Formats: sequence, C-alpha cells, structure tokens
Amino acid sequence: MAERSTAAVDVADNSGDQPLTAQADQSTADGVAQNRERDTESDEAQGSGGTGGAGMASPPELHSGHKLARRYRLEECVTRLDGFSSWRAVDEKLRRAVGVHTLPADHARARSVLAAARSSALLGDPRFVQVLDAVEENDLVYVVHEWLPDAIELTALLATGPLEPHDAYQMVSQVASAMAAAHREGLAHLRLNPNAVLRTSSGQWRIRGLAVNAALRGVTSETPQRADTEAIGALLYASLTQRWPYEEDAYGLSGLPKDIGLIAPDQVRAGVHRGLSELSMRALANDGATASRHEAACTTPEELVKAIGEMPRIRPPEPTFTAPPEYQRTTYQQGNYGRPAPHPGVTAPVPTLPAPLQSRTGKALKWGVSALLIAALGLGSWQLADALMDSGNQSDDQNKTQTTDDGDKNSAAPKPTKPLKITGAQEYIAKGDPQHPADVGKTYDGNSSTYWRTSSYKDGPDMNPAFKPGVGIVYDFGSAKAVSTASIGLLFGGDHTTVTLYATDSMSSAVPLTSMKKLGSVTTTGTTANVKVTKPVKSRYVLVWFTALPYAPSDGYSGTGYKQAITDLKFTG
Repeated sequence: MAERSTAAVDVADNSGDQPLTAQADQSTADGVAQNRERDTESDEAQGSGGTGGAGMASPPELHSGHKLARRYRLEECVTRLDGFSSWRAVDEKLRRAVGVHTLPADHARARSVLAAARSSALLGDPRFVQVLDAVEENDLVYVVHEWLPDAIELTALLATGPLEPHDAYQMVSQVASAMAAAHREGLAHLRLNPNAVLRTSSGQWRIRGLAVNAALRGVTSETPQRADTEAIGALLYASLTQRWPYEEDAYGLSGLPKDIGLIAPDQVRAGVHRGLSELSMRALANDGATASRHEAACTTPEELVKAIGEMPRIRPPEPTFTAPPEYQRTTYQQGNYGRPAPHPGVTAPVPTLPAPLQSRTGKALKWGVSALLIAALGLGSWQLADALMDSGNQSDDQNKTQTTDDGDKNSAAPKPTKPLKITGAQEYIAKGDPQHPADVGKTYDGNSSTYWRTSSYKDGPDMNPAFKPGVGIVYDFGSAKAVSTASIGLLFGGDHTTVTLYATDSMSSAVPLTSMKKLGSVTTTGTTANVKVTKPVKSRYVLVWFTALPYAPSDGYSGTGYKQAITDLKFTG
C-alpha cells in the first residue's frame, strides 16, 4: 500500500460524477479493489471543465499477470474508471517497475491520449515523470510511464501538516519552472493537483501526468497557461496552510469557510511566510485582478518564475546535530584481543619478562651510555666552576636600578561588554509618511528571516532632506544603559548605506534631531553595519537613523529603487 501511494500513477482521481465514482468503488474481476488513490477532487474544485463520461467504452478484459507486447506484465490494478484503467506493472525486459494506462482503441479519447503521451515523451524534461512508451495494438491503447517507488505525493506530505517555508519555496520554484518549460513547447497539464506532484528521496520535486492526465479525462481549456498558473498557486496555498483554497474539500484537505471568498494564507494560519503568501495570491487571482496593493497578478508560469526570482532567497532551516554516543573502551583497546579468557577461580599466570640487554650488543650499549653520562657530568662541573670564578671577580652593584611597572598596578582590566535587552521600539518620523511601523519588532526578535523594511525611493543613495531627511527606529532599553556598539544586519548590500546612532530623551518623533546627541556613524556597502560609540553615553532611548540607502531590485514587496531593511539588531554596553 505504501508503494502504491507513492508511485507515479497519475489518473486515479474521480471526475466528480457520482455514477462513475460508485462504479469505481466496485471490485474488479481479479479481486483488486479499485479507485485506491486518495484524490477527492471535483472538476469544479480544480477550476477546469471536463467531458465527464462522454464516449465511454467498455474497458478491456485485463487481469493480473497479463502481458502487453510480451514485455509489460500487469501486477496490480490501482484504478478502473471512465473506460480506462491504470496498473502497476513490471517491464520484464529491463527488470524494472513501470506504470501503465490502458483503454480500448475505440474509446472516444484514445487518439488524444496517444497524441498527448507522444508529445510528452518528446519533451524529455527530467522534472516530469517520463512517458516510456505509447502503443496501439490488438484493439488496445496503452501508455507506459515511470514508476517512482521512493517518491511521496504532496497529498501525503500535507496530511501531517503544512510544509516548512524553505520546502514550500523549493516546491513552487521547481514546479513553476518546469511548467514554464513545458508551455514553451506547447504542452499544458490542466490536472496539476497535490496528487500529481511528487518529492523524491533526494528532495527533487517531479510532476506526473503532463498532458496525459487531461487527455484521459477529456479536460480542455481555452487559457491553459492561466489554468496551470492558478493550479500552482493552489498547490502553494495548500502547502502553506494545509487548506484547499476553494470551498470544496479535496485531496484530504479542508476547503475554505463558506461565503468569505479567497483570503490570503497568512490570514488563514499564523506564522505563514509573508512573501510566499503574497506569491500564492498573485497566482490564484490571475483573472486580471491584483493580488496586493503593489504587485500585479501572475497569469503564466513564466511570470510566476520571474516573481519567484525577485523574492529574497529563503534559507533552509539550521541542521540539528545529535551528540555522539559516549566513548566506550573495548577489550581490543585494552589489549586483551585474541587472548583466551581465564576460567573462573583460576589466577592467570603473569608472563616472565626477559632480562634486558643481556646480549653482547646490549652490554656494549650500556658501557657506551655510561661513558657519555660521565663525560657530560665532567663538562657540566667544569662550566659551573668557571661561572663561579667569574662571578667572584665582579663587584656586586647594590645600586642597580630596578624598574617596576606601576602601570600594571594602577591600570584596571577592561570591562567585558554585554548585550542590552530591548524592551520596545517604534519608528521615528522626521518628515513625510511612516515606513512599516508594524514590523519594527522583527528587528530584534532573534529571527534573521524577518525584517523591517523602508519604502522604495527613486532618488539616492543619499536621501533628499527636503522630502525625506532620513528613516529610522527608536529603541527603548527600559532604563538608562551605557551603549558601546550597535550591530545591524541589513537585507541589501550595495552603494551605499549610511546609519547613525543618536541618544534621545524619548521615543516621540516630536523630539528634533538637533536636540539629540550623536553617538557614532558608519557607511557600508555590505549587509552588516557595526556602529561604535566614540564615547560611551548612558541613555534609555537610542535612535538608529538611515540617511543613505542602496539601490536594490524588486523583492516581492516593493519595486526597484533605493531602499534598505533591518533583519536583526543588537546593542552592547
């Protein structure tokens, strides 16, 4: 059953037609239960239409052990539905597992299935489950494709919970780029759902049923690129929330509540990555509406790939290491390897060691060592006597000056620095509109993947004093603290970022900069700014003030322009 749930059998879902579903739940002639896959999708939930059971022909009489082309031995039927059947089989020539779709040659969709399978086989993209053979013989059409026993469906992965942000990012990135390549060759999927997306043991995401799934079901679309893009958005939405982004339940996932419409993933579940949330909405709302206030919707996989490339890269989680087991000595390390264990109550005999250096060579060696020792003692005695005679001929200088390091006695050891705890923060607005005041807490939450960002400006890198003299945040330590340095993590590098520290009397933006005390300033082109306070000053409130911002590309939140963001910030005192 585990192999069946992870294999590349890609058409096991029903079409939503109740008579066909009931028919699929019956037993086959060889006693294998049908409709084994977990796809509960309806065509309406997927957002694409189908022809239902039109042109359905009687399925061919096949059974376990039947051979196709004297090569493919059918092992287990996993689906028998709508006039076709899907099997797990064995390629006896190459001795490998394969998947096989079969349908009568006079089936209304037999010609389109053959054409779709052959077109998919010509693509040859390893990101798709490969079609190995497409044949018509003996009034039967069958399509042979790869079988991936080590792969896991996205449906099974989501059964245990939503994906981590890095896994969801990798999934949507690989699926979108694969579908963009397929559409460049004129191929569409039109049945892209959690059952059609697999993750292999190496972490690669692969897509099954390209063109073939839709042909088997008779699914067509006048806007195939838009349909596949919306399907990718639904996959990302489900990966972030563990919910299906429509009102109907599907693929083991609960749908959205009735009558509330499509809401963003970060409104469905707490802790959802903000950039991925907006990306899924841009792909889902692709009928011309905008998914947010800043970015337009994505209507093709190519546009979705471009939007993913403009996002900040999502880092994988830090690996966890388990402590090695405690070192244990063995009998081999103790020198007992190969020795017979003594019987209980019997004292093991102690081996008698031979007397050392009893041979002629040994005796000569002993005499040589003795002679060397005598010579060394004589030389040492002579040098000692000579030194004593020389010291007797010299007068003792009792007035010899001795220096003492008074500085070592009076100088105090430098005090070790310690991190200062931040109890609160808010934006300082000298002029114009605020930046993103709700995100100031992300600068000191200990998570470098979250950040507070500025708006994007057309002029730079030095900010225009008449329009916007600067942007920044005032931090509160709870009480007056001696500040020595500020270490600031920045999201964007480039020419250039200028940041200055000021000591202020309150968090209010009504306090002018001219009344604050400047503590230190630094200009950098990197992603870290370390501002050292030239003369430590005690203050409860410190302003981190940016007056120059580097040029950065569009990042999914704002367009290209001069901007900066603080990922993490630490003060020491």
